[in-house]
Order: sequence, then structure tokens, then C-alpha cells
Amino acid sequence: MPANTALLVLEDGTTLHGTAFGAHGETFGEMVFNTGMTGYQETLTDPSYCRQIVAMTAPHIGNTGVNDEDPESRQVWVSGYVVREPARLASSWRATRDLDAYLRAEGVPGIAVRGTRLLTRRVREQGAMRAAISTVETSPEKLLERVLASPQMTGADLALVVSTPEPYTISPEGPARYRVVAVDLGIKASTPRHLAARGCEVVVVPATTTATQILAEAPDGVFFSNGPGDPAAATYALDAMRAVLDAGLPVFGICLGSQILALALGLRTYKLRYGHRGVNQPVMDLATGRVYITSHNHGFAAALPGDAHGPGEGGVSAETRDGTTWAHIPPESLKPFGTPYGPAVVSHVNLNDGVVEGLRLEQRPVFSVQYHPEAAPGPHDAADHFDQFRALLDHRTGR
Repeated sequence: MPANTALLVLEDGTTLHGTAFGAHGETFGEMVFNTGMTGYQETLTDPSYCRQIVAMTAPHIGNTGVNDEDPESRQVWVSGYVVREPARLASSWRATRDLDAYLRAEGVPGIAVRGTRLLTRRVREQGAMRAAISTVETSPEKLLERVLASPQMTGADLALVVSTPEPYTISPEGPARYRVVAVDLGIKASTPRHLAARGCEVVVVPATTTATQILAEAPDGVFFSNGPGDPAAATYALDAMRAVLDAGLPVFGICLGSQILALALGLRTYKLRYGHRGVNQPVMDLATGRVYITSHNHGFAAALPGDAHGPGEGGVSAETRDGTTWAHIPPESLKPFGTPYGPAVVSHVNLNDGVVEGLRLEQRPVFSVQYHPEAAPGPHDAADHFDQFRALLDHRTGR
């Protein structure tokens, strides 16, 4: 192929020709889209995007370049990057390089295409699907063959790929009031910083850390992080979660950690058609009626109690307790349900599609949300979830 051209092929045969940027070569992954208008550096370095090709719906990406303060992990995790128009100039006093140079250094191919709106609509209609970006292959048919031979996301155990290989500790600036073990299933750097800002000494441990090893740290509470892949494949995390719940410790889980909690409570998980990715998802706290605008990045979800699959995106509307229609979720699914650890409730739901966004045990200090309260890049509506976890730690330690 000419040096400046690239090819994007989806598993349904959709083919887009565009301009290459970033690294030269070929990459495969699940085609998804992100609706955020900002935060591209945080998106690129979010481990939850491992083995995914991300298309940005905002038309102009790279305006503020790349800096050394905003990465959320040790590397770029997206497999490939699709934008309508990469910025030709980077303008920010914080920038150390531009987006093109950053992707080249990280070995990540990108493609600029005029059809990002078409691409987004195709993924919304057909669902997330396997795809490839290539700057070397000229034949869409040959590239499609390799796309169809690439691995599916269902069944993929990717927390092992992104997790820290060794434990490390993040300490608060002042005296540590609490000791928290954070199980790294794909943790973002902002998360332990939020915990440390609330007086926690955070011991971040690899995904495969056993419950015996977690409890040996004598934690006041345990945090299960976000991460990529199919939650049903992360059986080691499920084993650890069950044992930590048996120990009666305060537990806070987000994203993949929330899905692992759902499995421990006896719920099922399932793959969303195209997932939630962006910084504009409306989520209702059912206990207070408050609506949070939240940052999401997940392709799997917890099914409703008694449901093998969950409503999925675009489910059927149902009236709720007060007679209003605000989510695609049956009212009976909002009642407490039995678990091996006592009654639990669905605590949060997505107002766009009724997907479960939070769980809470009624008689134990355990809760989770299926989104990013640390935000990075934002919004910051849900930062108070860290305060809720701190309140559980206070009660545990008698403070």
C-alpha cells in the first residue's frame, strides 16, 4: 500500500479506506466506539481497552497533544485507533509530543477516515465486532479472512494481560488511616490516588492474588478494579471475591470488579451488543433518585436477578414504582434478591437502556458500580463513591 494509506475491515465485510497515522503495520481487535469529546490520552492508556480498536465519535482528536502526567497506565492498551481527523498541530503548554508520534512510539496503528459516523452507526446496529487496521495489506478480502480467524472477546481472559506483575503500594500524603488491598484487574492510575487522598494506604496486587494472600495483608477493606475481557473467564478473581466476602471485609468493586461481584452473588453476566464507552452515561441511584453522569468502558454487564441475559441495549420499556418510564427494566427486578451473603439489591441502573450499573448487599459492607468513579478525564459526579467506601472503612475500624 502507499505509505500514507490504511485499510479498516470489519468482520461483516465493511471496508473503509483512510489515511494512516501512528505506527506502520497491522492490528486486530474488537471494533468499538467512544463518545467522549475529550480525554483521548486516558482512553488510549485505559487497560480496559486491551485488544480493542477504538473509534472516537468526536471529529477532531489530538488537539492538545500528549503529556507525561495523564497516562492511566504504563502503556497504550488499545489495539488500534480510528478518528475522523487527527490534529495537524498539538497546542498545549503540557504537551511533550503529538498524538501521531505517541502512537508510533507505542506501536499502535491508526487510521483517519471520513466515515466515523457510518462506522459508529454500523457498530450500533450490528454490534461490536472483530476488525483490523492495516497499512500493508491492499486486499480487503485477504484482510477479512484474517479478521474472521482472530479471537472473539467472549471468553477472553485479559485481566492477566494487563495486571501488574508485582505488588506495589500507594501511600497517602499524611498518616495512613486505613489499609486497602486493590486487586488489579486493569486498574487505572487515578483510582489508588483517589483512595490515598482519603487516607488509604493502597496495596495494589496482581489479578491472580489469592484470598489467602489478600487477607495476609491485614486489610481494612478490599477494592476490585476495572479491567478488560469476559468476567466469566476471570475465575481466579471470582474465587478471591467469594473468600473476601466470606471474611466479612468491606468490598468496593468497579466495572469488571462489579461484574465479578455479580457472579459471586449468583447473577449471570452477558455481552452487551455494543457496550458503554464514553463520559456521558446517565445512571440513577435507586435509593436516592439522584442521576449521575458517568464515565464508562465496558462491553459486558451483570444480568438482572432471575434473568439469564439482562435487558441489553434497546430493551423494552416498563413502568417503574412511581409509574414513570425511565429505564428499560422490569420493576420486579428491583426488589431485593437472595444471595449466599444475604439479601442484595440492584442499586444503580443505566437510564439509556436499563442495564444494571450497581449492586449492594443489604446486610454487609459491600457495594459496586459498573462505571468509573475516578473518571479520568471526567465527569466527576461519582467521586463520592470513594467517600462511601471510606465510610465503610470508618465503621470497620471504629473511627
